[in-house]
Parts: sequence; C-alpha cells; structure tokens
Amino acid sequence: MTDSAAPDLADVLAARRRIAPYLRPTPLYRYPALDAMTGTGMWVKHENHQPVGAFKVRGGVNLVSQLTADERRRGVITASTGNHGQSVAYAADLFGVRAVICMPERANPVKVESMRALGAEVVFYGRDFDQAREHCEKQAAEHGYRYIHSGNEPSLIAGVATCTLEILETQPDTDVIVVPVGGGSGAAGACVVAKAARSSVEVIAVQSEAAPAAYRSWRAGTLIEDTTSTFAEGLATRTAFELPQRIMRKLLDDFVLVSEDALTSATRSMIEKTRNLVEPAGAAALAAVLGAPGRFAGRKVAIICSGGNISPAQLTALWPDEPG
Repeated sequence: MTDSAAPDLADVLAARRRIAPYLRPTPLYRYPALDAMTGTGMWVKHENHQPVGAFKVRGGVNLVSQLTADERRRGVITASTGNHGQSVAYAADLFGVRAVICMPERANPVKVESMRALGAEVVFYGRDFDQAREHCEKQAAEHGYRYIHSGNEPSLIAGVATCTLEILETQPDTDVIVVPVGGGSGAAGACVVAKAARSSVEVIAVQSEAAPAAYRSWRAGTLIEDTTSTFAEGLATRTAFELPQRIMRKLLDDFVLVSEDALTSATRSMIEKTRNLVEPAGAAALAAVLGAPGRFAGRKVAIICSGGNISPAQLTALWPDEPG
C-alpha cells in the first residue's frame, strides 16, 4: 500500500462525523499530582475510557463504516497484539461484518476475551505480532477476506486522529502532544491534525527501546526491522509501516525512546495519580516526559493515554513486593 494517500484535516473531520453516532469524545483531565511530578501543566487524554479501552477503536469504526457491500459480505481479517484487533472486532460487530483476528500465541488474555465477546474469531499464530501478521496476510489471500493492515490504512489514521482534534478543541493553547507508538497510526494522526491546526504545536512520538523499529525507521528515513522484547504489547512491532512513517517523516517534531524500567515506573505513577487502569503502552507518553523534565518544564503538555487494557498478571507484576 505504498501508494496510499495520507489523510488530511478534511478526512479527519469526515471521520469524526462518521464515528460520532457510536463513540463519545473522551475526557481530557488535568491532575495536579502529575503537574508536580513533571513540572508541567499536564493534561491526560483518556483513550482508556473508550468502549474497548483503547484509542484504536476510532479508526476501526471509521474504516468499517465505509466498507463496500462486497467487502462486508467477504468479512475482514487483521493482525494485532490486542487493541487494533479489539477496534476491528468492535466495528465489525456494530456493522454486522464477520471479523477474524490473528494474534501472537501469548496474547494479552484481557484483549482476547474482549474480541471473542464482540463476536470475532481469534486465531493464534507465532511468537510476536509480525509472525501473526504474516499468517494473517496469507489467510486473507487464501479466503478472500478484506485485509485491514494495522498501519497502512488512511481511514484508520484519519479515525484515530480525531483524538487530537478533541485535545486541541478542548485545550487550544496546548504546546506539545506526546503520543505512544507501536505501528505509528496515532502519532501520524496527531501530526496531521496538530500541524493543520497550529504549526507551532510540537508532536513527539515515544516507543520502547526494547521495540525500536518505528523509531529507527523514522531516524533513518527508511523502513527498518528490529527485535522486540518489550512487555508493553501495544508498542511491540518488529517492523515499521510505510504510511505512518511517511506522515511522521514529513510532520513529526521528534521521536524518543524510553526504557522498560521507565515504562514500568510510569505505569505505576499513572495508575496511582490518575486512579485509572492504564496499560504500559498507555503510560509511555508520561515516561517520555519524566525522562526529559527540562524539555517540558513550564509548558502545556497533553499526553495520550492510548489504552487501559492491562492484564491482571501485568498489574500485579507492577507491585511485586506488596503484601498479598
């Protein structure tokens, strides 16, 4: 899909009209405890409040709502570590479309249960996202499903970009938006909206140093494969995606990496300070701010809490020394 057209602000506004009957705007809350920790005026965009607990549902609803009658009849298939799959499952359930989700064998059970409850068929294959994706692509060709790539889909990016639209309408004087990256659709969407609304808004992407494919690809200006060993499955991709990378290369201000320890600490802090369930990928933006306090001091910062689908095992591992 290297010829996919990048969405623009008009596409994002159209996406908002499509998803409005199904998804309400999510809260943008400020927490004095986070301000004190970071030395910023910090606002949290709570995409963990979405029906499936993650921002990607915006893209799923936007894309599936536009499928042709033939595509709906054939059904859809996608690969996911969880949140993208939930997005497709939720949208497919809304519009009466069969959905098949290919996932790594050790997928987050919270996300698996959600997809099955929405009526999707879950297929386990491989040790990581990219092995599941390769299997998914073969199944799509073999069975004639409409394959939904998790990154190279303009409608997905336009849909998730509505999150940034809401941030800037609620808090128009935001100085910087920090966005977690797995495949990059969220960061690409944030760039499209922020730079169209006010070019001075800084957009910073963040990924785990244990899964740096998107970061390295952006730095190099070409698609690069890398290993992934992060515990934050929402950030865990071995490959970068062409369309999000193309948008980020043009519009993204900076891309940073955070350590696994920083993700763990930020996840604990987000849960303690906001009283919300937050998955590790959803705390990555806070980890980036805490990792460079001088860069953000005194600025109005919006961090996107991309999801809250943390498993019980992940949750208890955050506080291993707490009395049982």
